[in-house]
Amino acid sequence: MRVLIVGGGGREHALAWAVSRSPDCDALFCAPGNGGTAALGENLQIDPMDLEAVADAALDRRVDLAVIGPEDPLAAGIADRLRAAGVPAFGPSAAAARIESSKSFAKQVMQSANVAHAGGEVFSDPTAAHKWLEMLGPSDLPVLKADGLAAGKGVAVPAHIDEAHEAVDRLFELSGRLLIEDRLAGREVSAMAIAAGGGLLPLPLACDWKRIGDGDAGPNTGGMGVYAQPQFAGAPSEIAEQVHAPVIAELAARDAAFEGLLYAGLMIDGGARRVLEFNARFGDPETQVVLPLLDGDILRLLAEAAAGRITADAVSASPDTAVGVVIASGGYPGTYAVGAAISGLDAVDENVLVFHAGTAPGPDGETVTAGGRVLCVVARAGDRETAREIAYDNVRRISFDGAYHRTDIALRDAAGTGAEAD
Repeated sequence: MRVLIVGGGGREHALAWAVSRSPDCDALFCAPGNGGTAALGENLQIDPMDLEAVADAALDRRVDLAVIGPEDPLAAGIADRLRAAGVPAFGPSAAAARIESSKSFAKQVMQSANVAHAGGEVFSDPTAAHKWLEMLGPSDLPVLKADGLAAGKGVAVPAHIDEAHEAVDRLFELSGRLLIEDRLAGREVSAMAIAAGGGLLPLPLACDWKRIGDGDAGPNTGGMGVYAQPQFAGAPSEIAEQVHAPVIAELAARDAAFEGLLYAGLMIDGGARRVLEFNARFGDPETQVVLPLLDGDILRLLAEAAAGRITADAVSASPDTAVGVVIASGGYPGTYAVGAAISGLDAVDENVLVFHAGTAPGPDGETVTAGGRVLCVVARAGDRETAREIAYDNVRRISFDGAYHRTDIALRDAAGTGAEAD
């Protein structure tokens, strides 16, 4: 099969790595890809949001399957465009992707499907939102969310009421609509399941660390580390039955059948599970630790799902643990420099994976930094402590100017903040 991976981050490198291991993978293309995917196939300098260019490239290269990584092109209808061109695609339609691209729509779906989630209100007028905040008690600080996609900047978890009022104005500028929700207590977990033909295949659960600093200090990021599989959340099959299945049924009833990867960000408090958000694609960095725990032919699984079938025997989930530690550019998630040469990539252990996120080929053939989150170093072992030790031992072998990483990933389960799960 000839496969196109759409996207250029660590998630897409992990997908490319998994797909390339299949005996059925004859050719691999990534649009635009990064310094890591370049070693697995051909990078195409195409903007994923240029739907026509992506479709043309897929046709020109006789692609048998396109796998869509990022949320923005899914919301714009890239899966619809590819299918209209006759290219099988793993990813939901734009109508189904609204479960991520519109938080107010997602709330309506959850309410109709009787899926437990955070209570709250949707506002289309900032004055009304400010008045709502003024009625809260001093200890009732909420979570605020822009209604649409906001490139990771659409959530605020204020420390005091003045921050909440500031967030109202900022988030309204991003999307024009705002959700103000109850702040949930507990521990967060990411639950992903492949959906096709009305069937579901739950994947191993993952737990990620979003704050930039040790001890969950500082601002949120796209994710500074992750591990699979946490034991506090229950079985993936239970979550899929309780959370994913009702939502998929409700979407089908709304003529928005979901085919692809449905990601539920959950807050676990004792035995209660409540949804923080839904995503319509593989999580990042969760994918980087979940895929290495799937033994079997992932390309076969994705291709069958794109054809509307769940092929459960294509893969099996290992009972092992995988730990991933992100190495970021200094200054991230604020201003950071790019173009720094990365050394030590050839010094990692053979059984350790290094997924590239913000990298590019340098002028002299070396790999250089090209983003905020640069690499994710992943180790798999029989227990979390061993996987963590191996991951950090290999993180220390990699260096570039300004390199930064948290030192407490997977030291204990991540605490929840009531914010977005990805």
